Amino acid sequence: MEYKTLGQFIIEKQAEFPFAKGELSRLLRDLGIAAKVVNREVNKAGLAEILGSFGQTNVQGEEQQKLDVLADQEFISALRRGGECCYIASEEHEEGLDFSSSEGSSDGKYIVCIDPLDGSSNIDVNISIGTIFSIYRRKSISGKILEEDILQQGLNQVAAGYILYGSSTMLVYTTGHGVNGFTLDPSIGEFCLSHPAMRIPENGNTYSINQGNFVNFPPAIKEYVKLCQEENLSNGRPYSLRYIGSLVADLHRTMLKGGIFMYPESVRHRKGKLRLMYECNPMAFILEQAGGKASTGKERILEIQPEELHQRTPLVIGSPIMVSMVEKLYAELEEFTTK
Repeated sequence: MEYKTLGQFIIEKQAEFPFAKGELSRLLRDLGIAAKVVNREVNKAGLAEILGSFGQTNVQGEEQQKLDVLADQEFISALRRGGECCYIASEEHEEGLDFSSSEGSSDGKYIVCIDPLDGSSNIDVNISIGTIFSIYRRKSISGKILEEDILQQGLNQVAAGYILYGSSTMLVYTTGHGVNGFTLDPSIGEFCLSHPAMRIPENGNTYSINQGNFVNFPPAIKEYVKLCQEENLSNGRPYSLRYIGSLVADLHRTMLKGGIFMYPESVRHRKGKLRLMYECNPMAFILEQAGGKASTGKERILEIQPEELHQRTPLVIGSPIMVSMVEKLYAELEEFTTK
C-alpha cells in the first residue's frame, strides 16, 4: 500500500496559498513534529512517571497536569525553533509569548493559538486526549505584535487542526480547502493520509453534553435534551447520549458519525466555559469546512469578535440539521421570555 505522508500532502497543497512562500507549510510541519514527540510521551506516561498533577494551576484556575506542562513546552519549542511563528497564545500562559523581536522569529508572519493538551482530567485514567491549534496571519507588517494581530475573528483563520491521542494517533487539519485526517504509522514514524476530504453527516442520532449539569442549563438546551430523549421512531429518537469529557475526542466522533456536541452557558459559567481562541474557533473552522455548523446557540462562532485572549463562549457544534434545531429553540424561547 502506497502512503501519502503529511509532509508530502502539505507540499502538494502549497499552491492553495498565493500569498505564502512555504512558511505556512513549514509551520504545519513543525506542529506535526511536536505532535509526534507529545504522542511518544503520552504513550509512555505511566512508565516514565509523568502522570499526575504538576502542583500548580494555570491561568484558568485549573490544576496543571505534568503532561500539560510537557506538551506546552514541546509545542512552544518546536514553533520557536521553526521561525515562522511570531506569537503563541497558549491555554497554559496568562500572557501570550511574543517572538517578534527574537532572533530567528522576527520575520515570522503567523500567530498560533493552542491548547497543548485538551482533556487533562482524562490523562490519569487513560482516556483519549488531544491538542487543538489555530493559525492566523499577523496583520501588522513588522515590529511588536499588536492587539489587532491577536484578537482576530475565527473567520480570519488560515489553518486549524487537532491531534487526537487515542487507540491510534490522528492529526486532522484544514486550511480552508476541506478537511483531511492523517494517522500516525509508528512503524515509519510518519503521519499518513487516512481520512481524505472528511465530511460530517447532515444529521445524526447521538448528542454529547454533560447531562449532570442539566438543572443549570438554559431553557433552549433543556428543551433540546428533552427532545433527544423523546421516543419518535420516524425521526430516529430517542438519540443516544455519548460524552467523553475530552473536546477533541467528542468532536472527532461527532464529525465521523454525525451528531451534536453542546457545552452551553450555565448558572456556574454565565459566558460558557470553553475558550474561544484556542478551542471553539479552531473546532468551528474544522467542522464548517467538513459541512457542519458551529454556534453559541445565538450566533455563529466564527463571527464573534474576541475581546480578550482567554475569552470563554458557549458552544453548540456538529451536524447542521441538529445545530439549526438548537438555534431555533434559542430564538423561540428568547422571544417568548421577552414578551
